[in-house]
Amino acid sequence: MPTVLVTGGAGYLGAHACLALSHAGFTPVAFDDFSNGHREHVQWGPLEVGDINDGVRLDEVFSTHRPVAVLHFAARIEVGESTRDPGPFFRTNVSGTITLIEAARRAGVNALVLSSTCATFGDPVFLPMDEMHPQQPLNPYGRTKLMVEQLLADYDRYVGFRSTVLRYFNAAGADLEGRIGEWHEPETHAIPLALQVALGRRDRFTIFGEDYDTRDGTALRDYVHVLDLADAHILALRRLLAGGGSTAYNLGTGAGTTVRELIQGVERVTGRPLPVDVAPRRDGDAPVLVANSAKAQAELGWRATRDLDTILGSAWRWHRAQGV
Repeated sequence: MPTVLVTGGAGYLGAHACLALSHAGFTPVAFDDFSNGHREHVQWGPLEVGDINDGVRLDEVFSTHRPVAVLHFAARIEVGESTRDPGPFFRTNVSGTITLIEAARRAGVNALVLSSTCATFGDPVFLPMDEMHPQQPLNPYGRTKLMVEQLLADYDRYVGFRSTVLRYFNAAGADLEGRIGEWHEPETHAIPLALQVALGRRDRFTIFGEDYDTRDGTALRDYVHVLDLADAHILALRRLLAGGGSTAYNLGTGAGTTVRELIQGVERVTGRPLPVDVAPRRDGDAPVLVANSAKAQAELGWRATRDLDTILGSAWRWHRAQGV
């Protein structure tokens, strides 16, 4: 089976992509330094431990496994942390990507799928947000991802290195068989935080702002199942391997869920009430973020197929079993 290098392959998104690769007839090689990932999540192929900024180590991995392509998830992702200490974000997300691309080129690999984000857009100018939406990130995390998108465009333009950028909206949910799930330390994501309250591991769930111009006053987000995102990576990978050119896609459901609706969904799925506090808005939080994924549907044949209850139910089963 052809091999694919998955940087950040022990993390939440990378591990689900490894699962999807194994089902699609590829051997995933997880490359991770465990700054965010977990050894328990590497279940579908070899593990190589290393730092994305270590070109010598990457050369060894490319030489050993001879991958046909790279799925690139390795990155620092916490928005708040990026505002407090931006240096590591630029070092890992930007410099690390350059190191990875150069190692791939030395190995003769010419296909990379990038895990990017709607954080490259900033505040919405129009909704739903398609690929032509202005990119004006509000924080260093989003800015590093935009810089990576821009440097990939230059690598394609000037040296022919091909890539596909996949911009997620809100990744959520877990493997339907409960083998892997969303596990961050510390946890800052809404659904795991809500489920920890349902499990009694936190006292209350906090709503940040209830005065937005939305149907119930709380912020609205486009939650898309992590397995749907993994499917998009397989489709993007196959397109590149077939000779497709560099491009970008926005990935979401096209429908939004408010924070209040999310709380109701958690209560419905878990059968447990969720105590709630209300706090002021957080700086940089947009009222509404919803994707227009028409391009991905037209060119990749992709669309999100798993609904909010599937997202919440799969996450609940995993968190309850793991106790995290």
